Amino acid sequence: MTAGRVRSRRLGMTTVVVALAIGVGGTATTATAATPGTTATTAAAAAPSSATAAEDVDYETWQRDVRAIVDEQARPYIEERTVDPSGEKQAIVLDIDNTSLETDFGFTFPQPPVEPVLKLSQYAHDHGVAIFFVTARPGIISWPTEYNLEKAGYSVAGLYVRHLPDLFRHVADYKTAKRAEIEKNGYTIIANIGNSPTDISGGHAEKSFKLPDYDGRLS
Repeated sequence: MTAGRVRSRRLGMTTVVVALAIGVGGTATTATAATPGTTATTAAAAAPSSATAAEDVDYETWQRDVRAIVDEQARPYIEERTVDPSGEKQAIVLDIDNTSLETDFGFTFPQPPVEPVLKLSQYAHDHGVAIFFVTARPGIISWPTEYNLEKAGYSVAGLYVRHLPDLFRHVADYKTAKRAEIEKNGYTIIANIGNSPTDISGGHAEKSFKLPDYDGRLS
């Protein structure tokens, strides 16, 4: 593969299973946050420009777009929310593929982190926030997934993967249910970050941030 070019979704997920390893132009937008302690759904990402509709996407462009969302939108919000948690058990929920780990770029295992998201998670963890991961990956690769996340530098408070009954549910419904489960365990989910509409629909988070997937070109 030419350096800096995106692998297809199918190829990226095949790499995950076989290796047990486990956007790019245009910036996504988010909905206004709800009052702390409540939940809110988010708006879908802004429509990609003609440049982002290209078959191949430049890696540096994707990184730039991710940084714009994380550094300019998610981080300021999380910094504000963690100043005075007032006894809350705060949590952040992260998707994995091309949100926490670079799934569609290269073939190494463990796969590298998405640096802006890693740094944000480390900041949040240092301020008492629990980091949960909710992924559509199958349970059979739960252990290598958790190993990869920890090796990449993430602190894993919990990892939710799809077991057999979950495979018959819509991905968005499954992920929403897992966030609701985290809330039932006493956590306030202050932020939910993913790169697919199925990652952020359904509420059960104060605010959600959608990273670029360029109309599904990134898994």
